[in-house]
Amino acid sequence: MASLDTDYLIVGAGATGLAFADTLLADSDAHITLVDRRDQPGGHWNGAYPFVRLHQPSAFYGVNSLPLGTGRKDTSGHNAGLYELASGTEVMAYFQQVMSQRLLASGRVRFLNLTEFMGFESGTATTRAGLNGAQHHITVRQKLVDARHFSPNIPATHPPQFKVGAGVRWVTPTGLASAALASRASPEAAHAARYCILGAGKTAMDVGVWLLESGVAPDSIHWVVPRDSWLINRRTTQPGMAFFEDAIGGQVKAMQAMAEATNVDDLFERLEAAGQMLRIDRNTRPTMFHYATMSEGEVALLRRIQQVIRLGRVTAIEPELLVLQQGRVAMHPDTLYIHCTASAVRPRASEPIFQPGKVVPQLVRAPLVTFSAAVCAHVEATYPDDASKNHLCTPVPFPKGLAGYVRSTQVSMLNQVRWNQDKALRSWMRDSRLDGFGQLTASVPPTDTDKLALLAALREQAAAAMANAPKLLEPTP
Repeated sequence: MASLDTDYLIVGAGATGLAFADTLLADSDAHITLVDRRDQPGGHWNGAYPFVRLHQPSAFYGVNSLPLGTGRKDTSGHNAGLYELASGTEVMAYFQQVMSQRLLASGRVRFLNLTEFMGFESGTATTRAGLNGAQHHITVRQKLVDARHFSPNIPATHPPQFKVGAGVRWVTPTGLASAALASRASPEAAHAARYCILGAGKTAMDVGVWLLESGVAPDSIHWVVPRDSWLINRRTTQPGMAFFEDAIGGQVKAMQAMAEATNVDDLFERLEAAGQMLRIDRNTRPTMFHYATMSEGEVALLRRIQQVIRLGRVTAIEPELLVLQQGRVAMHPDTLYIHCTASAVRPRASEPIFQPGKVVPQLVRAPLVTFSAAVCAHVEATYPDDASKNHLCTPVPFPKGLAGYVRSTQVSMLNQVRWNQDKALRSWMRDSRLDGFGQLTASVPPTDTDKLALLAALREQAAAAMANAPKLLEPTP
């Protein structure tokens, strides 16, 4: 049994672990070891479906030290005119570059791939190599960093939770393209191809967009939607001065909506009216919000799918029958079912980020995972004790329902207030590439009275929103 030592042991080399390691490397002289059961860095991106892209601009994703993408705007497709969205292939190549050219090249980082983390006790971690089963004891001089708090489930690795009858054809999004090509081997088969999307999250939406863009007729698609979701309008997430009115002006509208809303449903309707939120079916009131972000063009495309099944979750698929929680639907026997029912966010209770001998990176500004990880790493490296660190970094709970949006926004804003009161931290954030809006607002020239007026309005409306948030969170009588 081999023995190793390190200052920080990071469990998980996905986006969170890499963003934490990158900032910790920059802000300390610590030695860092990353452990991951996969062969390559990138976490769940290793199993992502081929046509996946980021929800939000590439500028907001990755690690602090290395930009993702070129800062260009897309010129075609449903994201035309907005900033680029990295594909899964681009994200994987980027994380490979981060690992090889940034982390390992420093001489202070070790990467143990294909390695299972077995446990941690009294400052010593135990790991097991996946290829030969060899165990290692790793002495951790400072802290264990558990970067798995927001590890998502993905269809490629998450088996369906419903029964599948003999002869039923189903695939995950990863296998969709090859299955679709196989089913369209002849003109007759192509004409008769039928699909059924199972699930209503961002993966299911991506599948719907891909099918329609690939030429599948809308009336050849069924879509099982257990719950409708409110969506962030991607136009409001754009960096750069050209989108100042959409991004910062949009935040003013969002804060005003929260300040004036009488209840949570009223809040989301106000956000929709202000262009901040979208919904696919205008006649159905969504009950879910998970920060999924779409363009208006994508939403318009998905509205073409009319055969939407709202009878709860699927419990079983039989050759000519779809069995759901609230009913049954007859289906064509040649339908190809696409499993998109894995939950992208595992529900986990928040816990203190900084603990004796341990750091558990979590959201400190929703929904920016990598920015949050970088903030946690900077605070860990810079501030003297766990109490001080936790004061600056309250975990932002991920929304479970619509009221969760209010709570997530409230905690994010409270964190921001504390950061603004700390001159050194405020300066670090202004230089952080992952804090795109911070750089945007800091670069407004003093002669631009219109933009300065928007910033003043944002401060005013944010204070009013914070005052009204507790009322919105009160239980409905």
